[in-house]
Amino acid sequence: MMHTTAMRTTVGWHVELEFEEDERHTRAVALVRLPDGTEIKAHGHASRHNVDANQPRVGEEIAGARALNEIAMQLLTKAHLEIDGASGRTSHSINV
Repeated sequence: MMHTTAMRTTVGWHVELEFEEDERHTRAVALVRLPDGTEIKAHGHASRHNVDANQPRVGEEIAGARALNEIAMQLLTKAHLEIDGASGRTSHSINV
């Protein structure tokens, strides 16, 4: 019996997150650079309610997650367009 080994490729994506904060708001900008040269950028925002303690890390987590979620949605759209372009038909939705 002959075994074949599947060829594996390792690919890396570079993701950057930057934050801008004041005492009530955190804004995040996420940027991902894909191997095809595409850069996808998205924003996220978090607001601290005035009765909550000032926890900048939590604001960063929320704003960062929202920016990354938007990156994910843009990546799904890009994938659909590429599938449709290659196949000449409308692709099925990709579950998140």
